[in-house]
Amino acid sequence: MNFSSDLDLDSGLLEKLLGLAELLPPSYAEYRPLLADALLFFLMRLSPARQQAIYEAQRALPARASRSRRLLALFRLCPTLHKLGQVVAHDKRLSADLRRRLQELETLVPSDSLAAIQPVLEREIGHIAGLQVGRKALAEASVAVVVPFVWRQNGGTPPQRGVFKVLRPGVQERLNEELPIWSALGAYLEERCSEYGLPVFDYRNTLESVASLLANEVCLDREQIHLSQAAGFYANSPDILIPRLFPFSTASVTAMERVDGCKVTEQDLPPAEMQQRAERIVRALLAQPFWGSNAAPAVFHADPHAGNLMATADGRLAILDWALTTQLSKVQCEAVVQLILGALTLNDRRVCAAIALLGQPLDEAQIQFAVAQSIRQVQLGTFPGFDWLTALMDRLASTSAVRFPEDVILFRKALLTLSGVIADVSQEVRMNSILVMQGVTRFAGGLMWRPWAAPFSRATVGAHLSNADLLALWAELPVTALRYLAGGNR
Repeated sequence: MNFSSDLDLDSGLLEKLLGLAELLPPSYAEYRPLLADALLFFLMRLSPARQQAIYEAQRALPARASRSRRLLALFRLCPTLHKLGQVVAHDKRLSADLRRRLQELETLVPSDSLAAIQPVLEREIGHIAGLQVGRKALAEASVAVVVPFVWRQNGGTPPQRGVFKVLRPGVQERLNEELPIWSALGAYLEERCSEYGLPVFDYRNTLESVASLLANEVCLDREQIHLSQAAGFYANSPDILIPRLFPFSTASVTAMERVDGCKVTEQDLPPAEMQQRAERIVRALLAQPFWGSNAAPAVFHADPHAGNLMATADGRLAILDWALTTQLSKVQCEAVVQLILGALTLNDRRVCAAIALLGQPLDEAQIQFAVAQSIRQVQLGTFPGFDWLTALMDRLASTSAVRFPEDVILFRKALLTLSGVIADVSQEVRMNSILVMQGVTRFAGGLMWRPWAAPFSRATVGAHLSNADLLALWAELPVTALRYLAGGNR
C-alpha cells in the first residue's frame, strides 16, 4: 500500500502514525495489526490537502512526542476520529495517559478564530435588538464551536446569557469526505480479520450505523428538536437541567441557554456527594428513559461523554449536546427485561427468544453456544446486568451470530461511554443497582392497576412485565431451583 507522495517522503512519520496501533491494551494485542491496517486505509483515502495537514501537525510535534500526544493531534484534524476518541476516553482498558489525552477532546480550546465564524452568525442571525456577541469562542467540539452572547430583550427584564453553537468552518466538507471511508472500512476489516485469523466481527453494519449517526451531528435543527423533547421529558426532574432554546435559533445556528459548571468527572466534592452525582447521571441517562414510558420508545442521549455532562453550582446535572440520540422500542425494552429474567432463571430458551427480538439471528448454533457460556457465568455468581448483557452482545456480534439494528448498536456505544464516565465520577456506583431499583419503583407503582390489566399486556402496569410474565416466573420457581442445583442443565 502507498500513502500520498508527500507522506511517502517521510517513511519515519508514517511509521509513527501506524505505530499508534500499539496503544491498544495488551489484552487486545492481536488486533494491533488490524488497527494499523484500518488507520492506513483511512489515511490513504483522504485528499492530498488533508494528508498534508496531518503531516504538518505531526511534524510540528517534538521528535520524542508520546504516541498518546500524536494520536490527539491526528484526532483533532478528523471529526470522525475526534468523536471516536470521545467515546472511549474513559474506557478503563486503555492506559491512564491515553485516557487523559483523549479526555482533552471533550472540550478543547478553540482553534478557529471568531472572525471565521462571524459571517455565519451575521448571515443566520442578522440584527437582533439587545444582542451582544462575545469577543471570543468559549470551546470547540468535534464539529462545532461555542460562542457566548448576552441578550437584553427589553429594558424591563434582566439580561439573559446564552451561547451560539455554530459548525466549525469546513467541518461539513471533512465529514463528507470521511463518512464514506467509514462505510468502506467495514468490508475491508472483515476481509483482514479472515487473513489474520481473527473473529469476523460485523464491522460493516456497525461502522455504517455509527457513520449514519455522525452525519446527524451537523444537523443543528434536528438537535433543537431533540432539546425540546428532552426538556419535556425531564420537566418533572428538578435536578436535571436541559438548556433552554432562544427564539432566534436557525437551521445552521443553535442559540441556547448558557450553563455554568464543571465536567461531572472533576473531583470537586467529597466522595459521598460525588457518589450522589454519579447516581444522578445513571438515573437521568439510563434508568429514567428505560423505565420512563409504558408505550412510547425509550430515547437515550447517544453521546454521553463527560464534555456533554456538567455539574452546576446548585447540584443539578446539565445534559448538553443533543445532536445524537438513539432509542429502544417498547418491544426492545421488553426483550431486555426478558433476557435478564431468562439469565436469572438459567433459561436459555427465554434468553434466545429475547435476543431474536433485539437483532436478526444468523447462526443459531453460535447463539446457543454464547448463551450457554453467559448463563454459566450467572450460575457461578455473575449478576446479569448491563455489563453481562453487553458482553453477551459483543460475543454474538463478534461471531456474526446476530446482526443488531442501528439503534441497538448505538445504545451499546452509549453504554460504553457512560460506564466509563460513571467509573471516573465515583467508583462506588453500580449502574445495575440503580437501574434495578428504578424498575422496582416502577413495578410497585403499577401494582394497583394489575388486577384490571389484560393478562399479556405490558403497556399499563410498569416495569415492562405482564401478569402472564409474573405467573410464568412463579410457576417456574421449582424448575429454576433445580437448574441451579443441577448446574444449569435443563
